[in-house]
Amino acid sequence: MTAIADGRVVIVTGAARGIGREHALEFARHGARVVVNDLGAQVDGTGSSGGPAGEVVDEIRAMGGEAVADGTDVSDFEGARRLVASTVERFGDLHVLVNNAGILRDRMLVNMSAEEWDAVMAVHLRGTFAPLRHAAAYWRERHKAGHEVDARVINTSSSSGIYGNAGQGNYGAAKAGIAALTVIAARELRRYGVTVNAVAPAALTRMTENLVPGRERPGEGFDPADPSNIAPLVVWLASPGARGITGRVFNVRGGRISVAEGWRAGPVVDKGARWDPHELDDVIPALVGKARPNVLPDGVTPDPEG
Repeated sequence: MTAIADGRVVIVTGAARGIGREHALEFARHGARVVVNDLGAQVDGTGSSGGPAGEVVDEIRAMGGEAVADGTDVSDFEGARRLVASTVERFGDLHVLVNNAGILRDRMLVNMSAEEWDAVMAVHLRGTFAPLRHAAAYWRERHKAGHEVDARVINTSSSSGIYGNAGQGNYGAAKAGIAALTVIAARELRRYGVTVNAVAPAALTRMTENLVPGRERPGEGFDPADPSNIAPLVVWLASPGARGITGRVFNVRGGRISVAEGWRAGPVVDKGARWDPHELDDVIPALVGKARPNVLPDGVTPDPEG
């Protein structure tokens, strides 16, 4: 079978462990040259280590691939610029950006500190915006100079953002923001030959293992919670076959893929004139009663297929 990413230059952020690691390895298997970006921080974003990213690079090189490690903090705007620039300088181009870096600072809203809010927003939302902004500027300049651009961005959202999950207000808000940024960036960048999509993955990693305590992995056979199951979709979204797909968010777990359908206008009532607040006592409850629920009862886990 043809390597569908052959010769492509790919940046994967948060690529040292878990889902990002599997992305980097799968891209390499399909012929891509990979920049393995990761700070090597703990789940909550504290600390740093270059070791894990280097280990992924070693794995890629051992299979005959080409990769380099990068320790840039993608939430740093200037650092993200350097990441894009150094990639182009080393490999001659950039074709794919996979924004995957993330941390957790889970807390119920009434207990969350401003620092916990800001830390998650910085890594997830700013850490998606900054590399995307600099990569987009590079591709726009290539397009304006008359070069053919066939580029891809794959962002990482979450069911916690697009469906909601108690105890993850900061994380969910950031992931919802990434979904919105994906749709907007897709509209802005299509003219330059760039598609922008996102995945909302479900897998068992060090970031999620504490969310469902006691979950056991199967001893043999197919494991739907294996983080490697997310990578095939991401690699395909970076391929020539995905040229016509943009502005979409995909739920993916195990072998199951679905399209997340975003906010849309539901049941409607139109008086044709200005409402009096008292009139809405009956109107709004009736309207909401006709709509699909978007707030789940306590103890119910968001179901992307629901």
